[in-house]
Amino acid sequence: MRIALIAHDSEKPEMIGSVTDHEGILAAHDLIATGTTGSRLNEGTGLEVTPLASGPLGGDLMIGSAVANDACDAAFSFRDPMTAQPHEPDVSALLRICDVHGIPLATNRASAAALLAGLSDDGGSP
Repeated sequence: MRIALIAHDSEKPEMIGSVTDHEGILAAHDLIATGTTGSRLNEGTGLEVTPLASGPLGGDLMIGSAVANDACDAAFSFRDPMTAQPHEPDVSALLRICDVHGIPLATNRASAAALLAGLSDDGGSP
C-alpha cells in the first residue's frame, strides 16, 4: 500500500508527530511525500519516505496523478486553514481526485489517526 503525505509549513511538526506516533503501522507501507515534507519526515522519523517535488514545484500534482493512476491508496494532507501561504498546495484539487477515486484523505492529525486505526484493524485496506 502506498500512502502520500503533504503538509503546509505550519503543519509539518504535526505531520512528523503523527507519523512518529504511528511508525509501527506506517513502516509496513510505501510512503511518498512532497519534497520538503518528505525530507523533514526522513530527518525526523525512523521511516523511509520518498520525497517528490516540493509542493510549489508540482509535488502535490504528482501525488494527485498517483491517485488518478491507482498508484496511491491513502493520502494525508495536513493543512492550515487559517494562515495557509500562497506557495502552499491547495488541498481542494487533491480532495476532489481522492473523492473521484475513492481514496481516503486525512486533513489533520485526528483524521489521520482514525484512518491509521482502520489500517491496523483490517490488515491494510483503507
